[in-house]
Formats: sequence, C-alpha cells, structure tokens
Amino acid sequence: MTRYIRHSAAFCALLLLALLVNAARVQIVRAGTYDGNPANRRSAIARYGQPRGDILVGGGAVTGSRDSGGRLRYERSYRDGPLYAPVTGFASQMYGTAFLEEAADGVLAGTDPLLSPFPLLPLWNDFIRARDPGGRVETTLHAKAQRAAYSGLGARRGAVAALEPSTGRILALVSTPSYDPGELSGTGPSVARTWARLNGAADRPMLNRAVRQTYPPGSTFKVVTAAAALDSGVVRDVDEPTVSPDPYRLPGSSTSLTNEVGGCEDASLRYAFQWSCNTVFAGLGVDVGPARMRGTAAGFGFNDATLRIPFGVSPSTFDARTDKAQLALSSIGQYNTRATPLQMAMVAAAVANGGSVRTPHLVERMTTADGDTVLATGQHTLRQAMNPGTAVRLRELMRDVVERGTGTNAAIPGATVGGKSGTAQHGIHNSGTPYAWFVAWAQAEGSMEPAVAVAVVIEDAAADRGDISGGGDAAPVARAVMKAVLDH
Repeated sequence: MTRYIRHSAAFCALLLLALLVNAARVQIVRAGTYDGNPANRRSAIARYGQPRGDILVGGGAVTGSRDSGGRLRYERSYRDGPLYAPVTGFASQMYGTAFLEEAADGVLAGTDPLLSPFPLLPLWNDFIRARDPGGRVETTLHAKAQRAAYSGLGARRGAVAALEPSTGRILALVSTPSYDPGELSGTGPSVARTWARLNGAADRPMLNRAVRQTYPPGSTFKVVTAAAALDSGVVRDVDEPTVSPDPYRLPGSSTSLTNEVGGCEDASLRYAFQWSCNTVFAGLGVDVGPARMRGTAAGFGFNDATLRIPFGVSPSTFDARTDKAQLALSSIGQYNTRATPLQMAMVAAAVANGGSVRTPHLVERMTTADGDTVLATGQHTLRQAMNPGTAVRLRELMRDVVERGTGTNAAIPGATVGGKSGTAQHGIHNSGTPYAWFVAWAQAEGSMEPAVAVAVVIEDAAADRGDISGGGDAAPVARAVMKAVLDH
C-alpha cells in the first residue's frame, strides 16, 4: 500500500511540475504573443481603465479624459482641438495615436518606468496588473503665437512654424485646414465615419503641413544661397556689383531665366536680395558650386532624415546630383529643392542666432501626475550653418527686405524685423498655383537678441494666380505671430 501511495504522490508532483512549467511558458515565454493577440482585450481595458495624462500649453491642459462608462472606460478629449491638432495628434481607441500622443504615449498612459518612484515598482505593477497615474507633457508652445498663426491662416491651406532662435524651442506649429482629434475618441460608429471622412477629404486636414509636407521654398531659399556665396568668398562685398546678365541663360541649355523686377543686371547682393533677383542668385549658386551649396544647405538642416521634435519630421532636400542648369534653379529654391515650414524657420533662426542652428524641440519637460520632473529637454546646437560674420551681414540684408523691399508687410513698429519673401512655382511647366512663402525673425526694442523666427507657407488654390506673393499673403501672418511673441 505504501508503495502505491508513493507512486501516486510522485505522479501528482509530476503533474504539479508540468502545470507550473506550462504556467511559466504561458506567463513568460508566450506572454508577448498573447499580449499582442487582437482577441486579448485585457491590455486595452487596462490602458483605458484610468484617465490619460495631459498635454500642457503655457501651464494649462489642452487635453483631458472623459468617463464613457464603457469597457474602454476613459476617452480622450481636447480643448481647442483643431488649433493644437498638429502638435497633440490624436489618441483613439480604434486608430491608435499620433504626434505627441504617440511620442509620449508611455508617460501619458502611465506605463513608462520613469514614472515609478522606486526601481522595482514597475515589476510589482506588472505582477498586480496596476499602472502609475498618467504623467504630463509640458510643451514649449506660446499660446498667443499659436492662436495668431491659426487665425492668420484662416480658411486657407498652409502652415506656420515659429522658433526661439537662441534655444530651439518651438513657439508655434500650425497646419490648416485642421480637424478635431476628439472626434476620433471612442468606439462608436461615428468614429469610423469621421476617420473615413478625414482620410478621404481632398484638402487633407490630417496632414501636418508644418513638419510632414515639403514644398519648393522659392526665393526664401536665397537666404541659404547668400550664406554660401558669402562664406565661400564668391561675394566679399554685399554692395559690389555682381556679374549677372539679365536674362540669365541657364548653363548648357537654351532656357533663359528672367526677373519680376528691373535693375537686376549686374546687381549687388544687397539689391538682389532686397528685390529677389532670380538671375543673380542662379548665377551665384553656379559660381559657389554643387559641393559648397550642398554643404551649406546641410548646415541649415537639409538632407537630414534623423530630426525628431520628438515625433519625426519629413526631411527637407537639396539635390546634390545636378548639372549646372539644375543647380542654378535649385539655388533659387526651385527644381528638386524641397523644404518643410519648420526647416525654413530653422533657416531664419540660424541667421538670427549668429549662424548657429539650435535643435528644435516641442517638449519642455515630462512630469509625473504630481508634477515631479522625469525628463527635461536640453538645449543643444545642432550645427553651425555659417560664419558669425556672414550671419551679421544676412541680418542686415533681411532688415532691408522688411524696411524697404518686398517684405514691408512684416514690419512691427518699435521692433527690428528681418525677412525674406518667396513665391514658389510648382506643377508641370509651373502650371500650379504658386505657393506664398515668408521667413522672418524679430527682435524687441532694447533686447539683446531676436526672440522669434518664423516661416509661413500658404497654398491657396482658390486665389488668383497673379495676386499671390510671399510679401502680400504670407508676410502679414508672420507679422502677427512675431508680434504675439514680442507682446508676450
């Protein structure tokens, strides 16, 4: 009898061991598979079982959480949703997350280990299936500048990006038309209808034109070409005449380039910059050469596919594989040259900051729900775009544009403003309605350095082609944004 008891006990122990091994296999080895299975609702229920942390602008929350009473209990809500959509993105039970909601998801959802006060607490939370309260994300946005940009664009398609030149802090990031990300919260049929409508809309309201759309920058790129010409020594005196025929025949072709204004033949860099002479800058680009033009463009941030703010930014491009005719067109912001509004704001900021490009960033810091900092964004120099002396001369040239050139609509009484307008052609044989550009910086009276740099692009298909200009359409928007920053 004793022998049978021992055998039974051994068999039971073996069964218990097999059960424990299988439990370990399920809990450890196969945990990822089960967690990722679409049929497993436990993770989603836990994710939406507590309020999501907030995104802040100027100390105030522009997001919230509302109790739906359903299984996925808390839904995301937004204050001034269309105004901040290019920054916040959306957090949807059905369609996931985008932009800051995605980049800072761990902190906002309470899953990031940084939120735990003790190193072992995340392991304990995993064991008991608990989460830390959602943390908060404090942005660098200037609320008045953001609203000025959004109001300035109005019903037109376009975008605005504004930076603090000395730090790289993003003060405004606007894209129009926009949408209300709150309409994507929840699981009802209306959410699916909204998603289909937004994705099918011809004007693409979910496209973040400020950081995810590139445009030919047109004459605003002449800031880069002027920097290359001055740094390389092709131009040594901004008031000396250049060798610039008008019209300018593109090298190796029968095509001639002309200007919208007179006086461009052999014009000085100062005059050419002030009145945007295409022929002068096309010739300067060819004289500088492809290697130096490419190097200067890279110094400003072109051809950089790694930039994050913290979400990804589409790379702006300056094509290095060009013949002389193509290089001439690239040097006036046409051909294959493409830029995001954020990139062109970085160009203006580099001029304002002595040639130094600071790393643009949208997040000041991330905190726990109680306000304890868990991650702060440092300020870093991304690269040196040009010599400081060149930056001084470019600031002077940009001031001339606003004081007596094509950018007078950007002038702010009592402040020093520098700018550059641009009207970019696009489409087959330039048949598309031009894009209106303006880049600028502004410095308050009595201040030691410029407080803001901005880029505005407007793609208004409804406008009369002949009425579109960077100085006429985009400069007033830039002025409103800069004034909002200077007025605090």
